[in-house]
Order: sequence, then structure tokens, then C-alpha cells
Amino acid sequence: MTAHPGPEARLVELGLSVPDVVPPVAAYVPATRSGAYVYTAGQLPMRDGALMATGKVGAGVSAEEAYACARQCALNAIAAIRSVAGDLAKVRIVKVVAFVASTPDFTGQPGVANGASELFGDVFGDAGVHARSAVGVPVLPLDAPVEVEVVAEILDAG
Repeated sequence: MTAHPGPEARLVELGLSVPDVVPPVAAYVPATRSGAYVYTAGQLPMRDGALMATGKVGAGVSAEEAYACARQCALNAIAAIRSVAGDLAKVRIVKVVAFVASTPDFTGQPGVANGASELFGDVFGDAGVHARSAVGVPVLPLDAPVEVEVVAEILDAG
């Protein structure tokens, strides 16, 4: 078993970079720290200032597109976490909640949420393994198909 190279190096290996923190769309902050924990606001699939997709999964948005959206939400969550935690090498992902705006007959929310979960595992290694909920909802802000919120722990917080 080889050692994990660290989150920042892994992002480079994956061809990813942490985006700027997405500005809030209402009255809240992107992330807040309480003791050793960082709580993110719900992160939408914003890329370069715009939603990657809009609409419902199962009607206009495919499960594959929603998976990619969840992955972008996770990348945006990493940006929010880093903005308050600093060094990503000291971060462990504890809990992920993925909200999927979907039609009543769509039941693939866990597969969509894997877009976020798998990215956290790829970036953080064992520190990216987390508990998770994947929830189908009728609508999300700005008509986004996916929203992800995260609880992370700062491992050396004294």
C-alpha cells in the first residue's frame, strides 16, 4: 500500500484545481468553523460563475450529468472548506448530504451522490471516507439539479 500523496497533489494528479469560493446567493457564508469542524453551506454545481445544468434529474437532466454536477459541488465544497481550514492535508470529510432535484419516479439519488463521494475519496484518500445521505427533492435553488453540503473535521485542531 502506498501513502496518499496529499489532497493538493492529488488534485493536480487528477487534473483539477480548486476553484474560487462560490459567492453566496443569499444571506449566509460558504463555510463556517466551529471548534474542529467545518460546516459548508449547500454547494451548487457552479463552474465559471454559472450552473453546469438546470432542471430535474429524470426529466431533462441525465443521471450522468447530475453525477458530474455532484462532482463539481464537491470541488466547490473543497474550496469553501479550504477557505476556513487552510491546509487541506489536515482535513477529514465526515458527512456529506446530497440533495437531488428529481422526478418522483427517479430513484438513482445514491448514484448521483457518488459524484461527490468518489471525488472526496480520490482527493483525500482514507480521510475522504464519510457518512452520507442522498435525498430526492422537488426543487433546489436556481433550479440546480444537485446541491451538496459537507461536514469536515480539522484533524489537528487543538
